[in-house]
Amino acid sequence: MPQMDGLQATRLIRERYGLQPLIMAMTANAMNEDKENCLRAGMNDYISKPLDIQLLTKKLIKISTLIPESTPENRTL
Repeated sequence: MPQMDGLQATRLIRERYGLQPLIMAMTANAMNEDKENCLRAGMNDYISKPLDIQLLTKKLIKISTLIPESTPENRTL
């Protein structure tokens, strides 16, 4: 991204905005340290490339359980 990277963007969203979207990192960096940096920045999950569709599906199902169903802004999800 031209202005900031995904870690910076996640920190900004978590610090400044009330509505908190679910954020999953997708990166070519596959080191444990990279995963920990993403989670420490406030991301909900992490997946590395090359993309494994089955793993992505499992992670999306897992992360979707974090969506509060009772809030009006999430009813269209």
